[in-house]
Amino acid sequence: MEDFDDSVLPRSKPAFDQDPHRVRELSERNLELAIGRSVRAFRRQQGMTVADLAAVTGLSIGMLSKIENGITSPSLTTLQILSHAFSTPITSFFRGFEERREVQHVKSGQHLEIERRGTRAGHQYHLLGHIGSNNSGVVVEPYLITLTASSDIFPTFQHDGIELLYMLEGEVQYRHGDKLFHLEPGDSLLFDADAQHGPEQLLKLPARYLSIISYPQA
Repeated sequence: MEDFDDSVLPRSKPAFDQDPHRVRELSERNLELAIGRSVRAFRRQQGMTVADLAAVTGLSIGMLSKIENGITSPSLTTLQILSHAFSTPITSFFRGFEERREVQHVKSGQHLEIERRGTRAGHQYHLLGHIGSNNSGVVVEPYLITLTASSDIFPTFQHDGIELLYMLEGEVQYRHGDKLFHLEPGDSLLFDADAQHGPEQLLKLPARYLSIISYPQA
């Protein structure tokens, strides 16, 4: 019997909930969807099921489901009933439609040089952009980090969140927990930042890499 080589089998790809190339339909940008999202958010905040809300308001489960999914446009009377049920102003249902979606463009050479908390000597951190409070519930800090001959070796950083490194120039031996990774241009490293991590050896200088840190918004 011939030996079976499983290396030729196709490797399964991870499944993701979101399609990064998805284009939203026009109906998903409209007022009905914004109202529906608000109604669903208020209902969940108060620990109510759709059936509970139907019992309180006298609206049918089917109608409430259509409202929450942005399929139908609720009348002012219906919105008033819902506002009483949630003890919130009618105007609160429209906030999601009126909110600004922030964007920030940073031109080359105009990034902000900072000393991040816990930064070691010689570690140059350039903040590439910052968006404060937002609806995603996530804070993202993108940095361009440069290490030179004067940079400290410090493999024991620890902080909240998930971090992605993308190597642009130079080479470093990077520690995460009890593992070492030889990072060269084009390499990436994604990790839980709660474990001790940082550059343990500077192999080729200057070294530059992107560091993108994300963590829950306070």
